[in-house]
Amino acid sequence: MMSYLPRRLLHTTLPHLSSSTTKPHTAQEACSELLTRFSTSPISTRHQILDANQLHLLQTTLTRTPTSYTHPKPGTPIPPGYHLVYFTPSILESELGRDGTDRTVNPLAPFTRRMWAGGELEWNERKDSGLKVGQEVQETTRLVSAEAKTMKNGGEMLVVGVEKEFENEFGVAVKDGRNWVFQREFDIAEAKPPLERPATKPFPGAEGEGVGRRDFTQTAVSLFRFSALTFNAHKIHFSREWCREVEGHRDAVVHGPLNLINMLDLWRDTVRDGAEDAVPKSIAYRAMSPLYMGEQYRILLNREGEGKWKAEIWDGFGKLGMRGSIVG
Repeated sequence: MMSYLPRRLLHTTLPHLSSSTTKPHTAQEACSELLTRFSTSPISTRHQILDANQLHLLQTTLTRTPTSYTHPKPGTPIPPGYHLVYFTPSILESELGRDGTDRTVNPLAPFTRRMWAGGELEWNERKDSGLKVGQEVQETTRLVSAEAKTMKNGGEMLVVGVEKEFENEFGVAVKDGRNWVFQREFDIAEAKPPLERPATKPFPGAEGEGVGRRDFTQTAVSLFRFSALTFNAHKIHFSREWCREVEGHRDAVVHGPLNLINMLDLWRDTVRDGAEDAVPKSIAYRAMSPLYMGEQYRILLNREGEGKWKAEIWDGFGKLGMRGSIVG
């Protein structure tokens, strides 16, 4: 199972503090309540038509469209990972956590500080079964697991698994499994000072057959646009004050899903010559440490064997930000 993970990964939820008169729940109690709450029905079932504008805006954000005015035509394939800008959470501002994250699947207090630690995507291998512009798609979200774990420092945490299925007229086109870690709520009074930028180090190299490499430096605009496309109000992606003064980051944090999409784009460009309908069989990925706005980072892709690829994202200070294993 998943070992202890760093405090800051993709998402960190700072919930409303529990009342001092309420006895805190144990991790096992929080797991049991969560499993009971979603034991008889899915968390949600939604329908949506995959519109061209949302795909076009994502392609523009990623600078992967030839012009700013040419919209995808009906039937255009949705590239792998791009489904993340559809079925966005429609949560009222009053229902968000204090840091802007939604609390749809949050366990009982005090285990309400969420980190999106990684996951796995699987695609239907049937030809022409993929998601396309103009399709009506059903998204079904289910809770698949909730386990109490002990961290290295002796504290308790929850490891929660959620699976989303995206179904079109051909069946399930994409299975999207996400692993979340919930720790005890964050005490603002104990906030750490912001991290200082460490000394730079050379990026790791890559050699051999089928090597892919791409460098990125995300800006305030690119992070804002991706937050808007995913309807993500998490303050760590746009509020420098929140990042530095509350959570101890040195700047705004790059979205993990944005990095996941960029890893898949590099695989598509390297292995399938950028074909818009190319999808792998699967990718398993895990967030390791934050990547920050305004800092250069590099994605490396290396062949691990027949039909298998290793993707890694390194910052400019010698730290691994994300890693993934792609089959296809």
